[in-house]
Amino acid sequence: MELQSAYNSGLQGFQRASNGITEATVNINREAINQQRALNAQQSNAAAQQPEPVQPQPKTPALEQSLVQLTTESLYAEANVRSIKTADEMLGTLIDVSA
Repeated sequence: MELQSAYNSGLQGFQRASNGITEATVNINREAINQQRALNAQQSNAAAQQPEPVQPQPKTPALEQSLVQLTTESLYAEANVRSIKTADEMLGTLIDVSA
């Protein structure tokens, strides 16, 4: 097993997990904004007693799905950090043995 490939695999996995965390966070934020807009529109419609057209918002995954994705990506990032640390420790051990 090459330490460089283990380190690179861990780093690439961490970057993918980081991107997934960002995506899930953006989706959660969009869903929260969409829910707030819908609530505000309902309140203003009830106050005015006349329906107002609500602008369509971009489709986002369900809030629950985004929260699950956030948790999964977080665990994936932690696992990749552990593999990077292990590769680093192995490299340190090899340097100590060869010195």
